[in-house]
Amino acid sequence: MPYTIEEHKHRYAAWAASRAASTKTCRFTVLQGKNIIEAIGLNRLIANPDLLPLPAHIDSKHREWREAAILAAKAKDLTGFSHGVAAKLINVYLKGAFVCGGHENHPNVAALHPPIDSLILDELHARNVGEQGEQWAAARKRRWSKFTSEEYESVISAIKITMGGSDLWKIEAYWRGYQ
Repeated sequence: MPYTIEEHKHRYAAWAASRAASTKTCRFTVLQGKNIIEAIGLNRLIANPDLLPLPAHIDSKHREWREAAILAAKAKDLTGFSHGVAAKLINVYLKGAFVCGGHENHPNVAALHPPIDSLILDELHARNVGEQGEQWAAARKRRWSKFTSEEYESVISAIKITMGGSDLWKIEAYWRGYQ
């Protein structure tokens, strides 16, 4: 079996996503995370950003991915695998593969959801970014790892309003995890 750049990107992105999405209340291994990513088919998109959903369809496709990831996690007897955990797994994977993979200017990549965690929510709230303070406060109180589908989508809507048509990954200017 030849080792391709697509396989290399997949392994790296799956490792990063699995490490980032595993929490105290939903612990899973890198292999389990990679298996979930493969079960929902994200690895089949990695070769080209043209394979990603069009911006108009990303939200509904993301919901499908989250639901499929939750079902795959249940099949592996993982508990606590919420829409927030599924979203973090998906979003970090796609960020590693596409945003940080040199495709940041592609329109399909610009529409990808950014990873949501307490570090970005805390900073968005502290700075009242986009004058969405109530939204950020409610999300912080609920905790990203416990988000329902509606709570997750509400945060993404607030980010879209805040970004005003700019690439969604740019909201990560407020993420303090690199420090």
